[in-house]
Amino acid sequence: MSRPDRTAPHVYLLFAHEPYYPAWAGEINTTIVAAASLLHPQVRQPDGARIHTHLVSARRPGEIVPISTLTHELDGGARWPDIGDWEAVTGDLLRLVHDRGCDALSLELPSLARALVCAGPDSEVRVVDSVSGAQRAYGPADRREVLAGAEWHLNWMEAGSRLWPGDGLLHPFSSAAE
Repeated sequence: MSRPDRTAPHVYLLFAHEPYYPAWAGEINTTIVAAASLLHPQVRQPDGARIHTHLVSARRPGEIVPISTLTHELDGGARWPDIGDWEAVTGDLLRLVHDRGCDALSLELPSLARALVCAGPDSEVRVVDSVSGAQRAYGPADRREVLAGAEWHLNWMEAGSRLWPGDGLLHPFSSAAE
């Protein structure tokens, strides 16, 4: 199988989804794919290519970018219609992962960790202790810790090679082409 790398730098998309329960694991509720998987022909286009262009712009190599970060960058989601249907694209990506059309890191994130990656980068998630009624706020530092844990798992998984984005990838849009 060819393993083209059409992103520079190599960046990853993290998205949460409805949980599923494969025989080999517990609940899988979050997935990480190579950004280039957005260029797969089985992903809604041109939406996937537009999301790819935005995703890889001004990122550090190896960065894991949650879809909620893109939402934050797109004026809280107000500009998503200019980019594409992220829900359809992530649904297509999940089907692609299930069909083994690309590699992915499938995660079982605890509810707090999942809430943190689903919230924007500057958001807080408040948790109330059901017994004492005490509240605790988790914020950007906690979110970065969750992403660092995901990065550790990704680095371990990729020890031999990077995530395969799939075959037959489309060419990415250039900034001038948008």
